[in-house]
Amino acid sequence: MTKEEILASSDLFLLDLDGTLYLGDRPIGAAKETLARLREMGKKLVYLSNNSSRTEAEYREKLTRIGFFDERDGVFTSATATEGYLLAEHAGKKVFLLGTEALRAEFVARGIPLGEEDPDLLVLAYDVELTFEKLRRFDRFLRLGKPYFATHPDNVCPTEDGSMPDVGSFIELFARSSGRRPDLIVGKPYPLMAEELERRYGVPRSRMCTVGDRMYTDIRFGNRNGIKSVLVLSGETTAETAADFPDLPDLVLPDVNAIF
Repeated sequence: MTKEEILASSDLFLLDLDGTLYLGDRPIGAAKETLARLREMGKKLVYLSNNSSRTEAEYREKLTRIGFFDERDGVFTSATATEGYLLAEHAGKKVFLLGTEALRAEFVARGIPLGEEDPDLLVLAYDVELTFEKLRRFDRFLRLGKPYFATHPDNVCPTEDGSMPDVGSFIELFARSSGRRPDLIVGKPYPLMAEELERRYGVPRSRMCTVGDRMYTDIRFGNRNGIKSVLVLSGETTAETAADFPDLPDLVLPDVNAIF
């Protein structure tokens, strides 16, 4: 597809953050102006991140601070989708959440009880406050066979100083230590994320477009869920690594600003 066809056929843009709109706190090129032009065209913008170390409120604060956020925009994370799934399918169950204190508070505020002595199920999120004791206790409950969910599968999280290990890396750690892999992964590229987005925003997937820098999450998310996809080469993926990947985006751009 051409960029003109993408713009004409999309009402809702699902915008990845790290590696797509910014690196750390540094916007990628004229991203602020690009977002403003999309809004002027009447497009709905949803900041869509697999990064579950931050709450929706924390993302809004950061996006406002760096000049991206507008009151017409939405924020949706793999943690948001996980919370929706737990409330719908496991209401009242006690959760051992391997996650930041802010995310723990968000779970409680949404009515999801936490319990680390005898949990009913386990949730692996992106915990940038991780300690060995947390790892040890989570691993013990894995070996006891508790149901096990992960918020997303990203191996690394890009930053200005290079990549950091993300949930996908910890999935591999726990697979080695416990022999367990998640019973369910919620975030991109899996269908639960698409289902929750469609329900929240009321836009059919055929009128959505996902924009991101990762083939195995952003682009595969589009392909698996009937959503148009734009790959940007400003983050994790290069033109060379994209060529070796089985999934194909609808459009490849050097960065998000090249949509115009």
